[in-house]
Order: sequence, then structure tokens, then C-alpha cells
Amino acid sequence: MSKFDQYEGFQVESPETWTQFHKNKFDTKPFGDHDVEVKVECCGVCSSDVHTITGGWGAQHFPLAVGHEIVGKALRVGPKVTLIKAGQRVGVGAQSWSCLECRQCKNDNETYCAKQMDTYGAVWPDTGLVTQGGYSSHVRTHEHWVFPIPDAIPSALAAPMLCAGITSYSPLVRNGAGPGKKVGIVGLGGLGHFAVLFSKALGAETWVISRSHSKEGDAKEMGADGFLATQDKDWNKEHLMTFDLIVSTANSFGEGFDLSGYLALLDVHGKWVSVGLPEDATLNIKPQDLIDNGCLIGASHLGSRREMLDMLQLAADKGIKSWVETVPISEENLSKTVQRLQNNDVRYRFTMTDYDKAFGA
Repeated sequence: MSKFDQYEGFQVESPETWTQFHKNKFDTKPFGDHDVEVKVECCGVCSSDVHTITGGWGAQHFPLAVGHEIVGKALRVGPKVTLIKAGQRVGVGAQSWSCLECRQCKNDNETYCAKQMDTYGAVWPDTGLVTQGGYSSHVRTHEHWVFPIPDAIPSALAAPMLCAGITSYSPLVRNGAGPGKKVGIVGLGGLGHFAVLFSKALGAETWVISRSHSKEGDAKEMGADGFLATQDKDWNKEHLMTFDLIVSTANSFGEGFDLSGYLALLDVHGKWVSVGLPEDATLNIKPQDLIDNGCLIGASHLGSRREMLDMLQLAADKGIKSWVETVPISEENLSKTVQRLQNNDVRYRFTMTDYDKAFGA
């Protein structure tokens, strides 16, 4: 019998069997003074989950339950918790711990903490236990990374905001997206659709940049002001040096990726911010491409607690609705869903639901 508390979840045993999920019991960390125990109601399915279980992002600790777009109910809170009350509907995203003492943590940059720990696949140094994600009955998380969900947002729509949403929102607000600014979103997938929704909600003129015109209708329905298809001849000619910010959600930097063409769209000192993490990808940058407009290239990782709370409130106030397909959680449905995501067969996020049927009320 284990000396640790146990939860139950759907785990993958290895990258070779990444499409096979098994319902197992697993040990969880001791309940700390600042911890919140969350009974999971639903969980989004993120491309990070697929990159992890396939081994695309490198070696992992198996068996592993992934999932880091978690919504549920706070069952109990530790004696020193002040940010969450028992009984609240809450969310947990891709990060579950940082030191909260370093320069980064004290400046609302806790996602860049050198000691930060992911919601799944990280190892607690004091016990050696591996963190397990939201394809599980419960999660146990430090209060700083547990977020109250506004009543106006349904759980299944809130879930994907907790990783994909914040990943798209943070670079927008940190780089001035708002009235009077022209923002480009490269790629209209799970991340890109949130970037469009939030860019528009922040008041920016928002354009989608995609390979073809196949998603132009969806982009316009999401509120995009314009659409550029890189397959078109002279696709960028009429927009050279007119964009203030481009957020790239691209899932490939391979052959045919016209970085020079994208950078030429930026105004003087305009910014290219990458949030996509393609496997084994290299972004080839020519110094000459930076000279004409002095453009800046960077990246962004998740977002702070303050940004998460602001994003959720913005979504509630503006009535922002994630484009979500819900799927009841089970071994079979998880297998089908991760394979569909691998094949880009989704518009534009999945949320696993019906946890009470899988794990009990």
C-alpha cells in the first residue's frame, strides 16, 4: 500500500504506445499548506499533450497522464491558502509551481522562473513523484496556479483558455495590442484562433496570415479584419511595413516558410513573437531581413497569474467563446482525440468532459 495519497487517471505507458490510454491509480504529492485539491470536471486537449506522449519534445517520465487545461471544483484548501475558497469553480493551466522568490517571480514573470514546474511530467525533488495532469480524477496544485473561473464562462469553453488562451493573450498585452495597432496572427489553429479572438477584444486591427484561403471564412467569423494567404503572388506587397506586431502560432518552420516575407510586414521596430513550438524546428534568420525596418524577434511562454485573471475577466466581459468540440473522456475517446489532433482534424480545440461518469461523482 502506498504511503502517498492516490488519484486515478488515464495514462500513456510509452511513446511507442502513445495512442493507448490506461486507467490507473497513481501517487500524488503530500498536501501542502498552500495547496488546493481540485476535483476535475473537464480538461482541454492541447498539442503539448501530443508532443509529450509521442516523444516529440524529448524523453518523458512514464506512465504519464497529460492534460493541462483543467477546470474543476476546489474540494479543500491548505491552511495558508488565501487566493481560493473551497467550493469554487477553478482552473489549472500548464504550470503548477515556481519559487515565487526570484527576480522573475516578483515581477509577474513566474512562467520564466528557473525552478518552475509543469503540471504534468515534472519531478517533485522532495519525493521523486512525477506530476500528473488533468486526464485524471483530481489534481493538487499550489494556490498561485489555481484560478477562479468567472461564472459567465462555461467550463468546457474556459478549459482551453488555460493554456492555449493565455499563450496567445500574454504576447498581445505585453506588446501593446489595442486600439490603433495593427496585429497579424500567423496560423489559424488552436492557438491562432484565440489570438484572433483576444486581439479583437483588445481593440486591435487584426489580420490572419495563413498558407491558403481555406480558413478565411472562419477567420472573418472570429472577427478578423483581414486575411492574407501566403500562397498568393505578392501576398505581402500592399502591407509592407504596416504591422505593429505579428504573433506566430505556426506549427512548422520547414521548407516554404517565408520568414523574410513576414518580417517585411513589420513597421520600424515592430515585433515578431513566436508562441508555436514545432518539433525539431529551426527558425532561419537572415540579418539582412532585420535591417530595413529594425524589427525585433522574440518569443513568449504562457503568462502570469495576473494576466490569466485579466484574460478570463476579458473573456467574461466580452462574451468571448472558444471554438470547442466536447468529447466524453474514456480510453477509446482519448485515443481517437489525440490522433485527430495529430492530424489537425479539429476546429479549433477539444475539451474532454463527463468526468463524473469516468471517475464517479
